Amino acid sequence: MARPPPADTPARRRKQAAHARGVVAEQRAAAELEAKGFTILERRLRTKAGELDLVARRGDLLVFCEVKLRGDLAQAAESLLPRQRRRIAAAAEAYLATRPELMALDMRFDAILLTLDGACEHLEGAFELEA
Repeated sequence: MARPPPADTPARRRKQAAHARGVVAEQRAAAELEAKGFTILERRLRTKAGELDLVARRGDLLVFCEVKLRGDLAQAAESLLPRQRRRIAAAAEAYLATRPELMALDMRFDAILLTLDGACEHLEGAFELEA
């Protein structure tokens, strides 16, 4: 027997709106990377360890990019917490386990910070792997 669709509640509508904003933000971030000569290999990639927003390559450089959309750039920068950095690193490791041909490339963890009013900042090497 089929389940009825979820109730249309204010919380559900907020979640759907946040998801839609996230998709648009990731499209903006991908366009920023492409303008800098990167090829987008993956978008919204789910791994056992977590999700990678964007995986991009330019020559011998592989970038795992986290996208943050907030009210201002400072809030976006502050939202990249150590716990999340560890999750991104673990997701990158899980991704590389499925793509061993990429292991020899130089790798970097970037962040692209975005605001609702259109501001954008690309932080190259936003964080390093922690031992």
